[in-house]
Amino acid sequence: MGASWQTALLVSVVGTAYPDRVAVQPAEMEAMRAWAGSHFGLGPASQPDRGISAVGPSWPFSFIYDDRSFTERCKDWKFERATRTRDLARIEHTLTWRDPKADLVVRCVLVEYTDFPTIEWTLSFKNEGSAKSAVLADIQALDSRFERADGGEFLLHHAVGSPADGSDYAPLETPLPPKACKIISAAGGRPTNSDLSYFNLEQPGGGVIVVVGWPGQWAARFDRDEGKSLRIRAGQELTHFALEPGEEVRSPLIVLQFWGGDYLRSQNIWRRWMIAHNLPRPGGNLPPPQLVSSSARVTNEMVGANEENQIMHIDRYVEERFDLDYWWMDAGWYPNVNGWPNVGTWEVDTTRFPRGLRAISDYARSKGMKTIVWFEPERVTPGTWLYKHHPEWLLGADGGTRLLNLGNPDARKWLTDHIDKLLTEQGIGLYRQDFNMDPLSYWRAADAPDRQGITENKYVCGYLAYWDELRRRHPDMLIDSCASGGRRNDLETMRRAVPLWRSDHPYVAESQQSMTIGVSLWIPYQGTATIASTNAPYYGGGWTPVEPYMFWSNTAPSLGLPIDIRERGLDYDALRRLVGQWRAISRYYYGDFYPLIACNRLKDCWAAWQFDCPDIGEGFIQVFRRSQSPYELARLKLHGLDADTTYTLGDIDGKQTFPARSGRELSEQGLPVTLSTRPAAIVITYQVRD
Repeated sequence: MGASWQTALLVSVVGTAYPDRVAVQPAEMEAMRAWAGSHFGLGPASQPDRGISAVGPSWPFSFIYDDRSFTERCKDWKFERATRTRDLARIEHTLTWRDPKADLVVRCVLVEYTDFPTIEWTLSFKNEGSAKSAVLADIQALDSRFERADGGEFLLHHAVGSPADGSDYAPLETPLPPKACKIISAAGGRPTNSDLSYFNLEQPGGGVIVVVGWPGQWAARFDRDEGKSLRIRAGQELTHFALEPGEEVRSPLIVLQFWGGDYLRSQNIWRRWMIAHNLPRPGGNLPPPQLVSSSARVTNEMVGANEENQIMHIDRYVEERFDLDYWWMDAGWYPNVNGWPNVGTWEVDTTRFPRGLRAISDYARSKGMKTIVWFEPERVTPGTWLYKHHPEWLLGADGGTRLLNLGNPDARKWLTDHIDKLLTEQGIGLYRQDFNMDPLSYWRAADAPDRQGITENKYVCGYLAYWDELRRRHPDMLIDSCASGGRRNDLETMRRAVPLWRSDHPYVAESQQSMTIGVSLWIPYQGTATIASTNAPYYGGGWTPVEPYMFWSNTAPSLGLPIDIRERGLDYDALRRLVGQWRAISRYYYGDFYPLIACNRLKDCWAAWQFDCPDIGEGFIQVFRRSQSPYELARLKLHGLDADTTYTLGDIDGKQTFPARSGRELSEQGLPVTLSTRPAAIVITYQVRD
């Protein structure tokens, strides 16, 4: 990053008189424009085109074509630039290079945001000739150097993905001193299988968020030199392929967001940008907080389900006055021989559902709720309809589990039309897609030596096109992204879906508390479930106690309540009270988020976080004293409050009282919270005093 970027970010945004300390500052917008100017030749917003040549500035991407770098080759290529205003908040620039000798066309579509210090881009490569192209290799959608200021070092903030072992989404920090190298990548082809593809590079005075949007095998490399410079390279992990005539591929999406001040403030700028420009808006609206449930724990997903017991379960939730937003029908509603993993026949099992799922959907709708239905179309197992009738659409060896190739246009068209028909005919309100296999070995086994990475690239493009078409045909429908929990939560996926089941490691208090902290820094809308009981098993039924500590440990914007509703001896009064309290605070989930205690899973510690809505001067704090903590008192320094404003605070249970305090006192001295028993939880709301 050049000197102009440094100058802009070293203008402090902390301690200003703004009531909303997270609001984007002019210095941050200047930093973004300075970087875009030096790397893409963009001028001020009023003069977006500097008319640069094909050689241009230091382009922040790289690739090899026919054994020579893009930097060498583009000197002789024809260059064009086009700019258009996409909407009030986005300016789109299309940069095009044409190789006059080989008919290769390279495009970079760059989007500059006018309301956030954010730019994003993707590259595409198309062979417009009549012969096979030379080999494209080592395509790095991001390849650029960032220079730090004096007085400190680079610190990389990143996070665990969703390995379903309780560490899911845990924040990580990696110092990057001189000569350091850090390589982070996806695992097995699912993008957040091992690590999140979201990074925040902090340096003195500010930093830059770097995000790779690619629902496949991405890789990022951070290399420090001996001075002040850090080189970041990121892209699809393996690219070494020639293009057939007319063939086109694309790179991962790259997003950069520039920030000044402190790290937590920067994460909230990111959250606000995610909410404003990325979260799906079915019917034009952000997804509201929602309460969902299913019979999955007591009917082995849907393997033991039928029309009669589904309606019985719905009736019981209605009887107990839980006001569900969705009735969730998970895996196993289709014909299956060996249990729900036997997937590949996407038809309703009419032996158990003689009137289809439509009868249940209609019944649920009559009770004020819609339906969620689970699909896993990409994994295909032996003996199923797809396995028998369309082996030419499948990747992998015959006799074992295979992968439906979404890069095959015929397969994708069939799938789109078939799922669209099921959604319509069965009255399904929310499409849930799971993915319980690692696709990488299937992709790579299908590639010839001069086509390495091509199957993955076309598959990823097909997957995104499939969801885009489903959303076009069902504009009011939300999509739920699942991949053995949260293993497919990259940005391209999160622009089309939300993760209602953020991990396959549910119900454990300390793990879920840690997950809430980690995932909320990056993904504002996500979900999990609660049994309100200590370490409830994944499957099971019968009576369970209602424990507020467990309930609050598992809350999220989308909250599942898969209790055994058949059991009339549960403490439904206590559960209704807890759900009602969650409903009351759920409107704050779209606010700013602050961890108040370092994220961990240790049982001798406390956990706490804050959701703050500065526009209305309200928010809430969740505090947990864990089972082995020896301390009865925690002092929590709050964030985002106006120093000169007085706030009233209240225990949502009404058991404790708190005196009104100024924002300065709450931020500098902290809020003292006492929990005399363990484990224990408290939810504290606050608002500006009238």
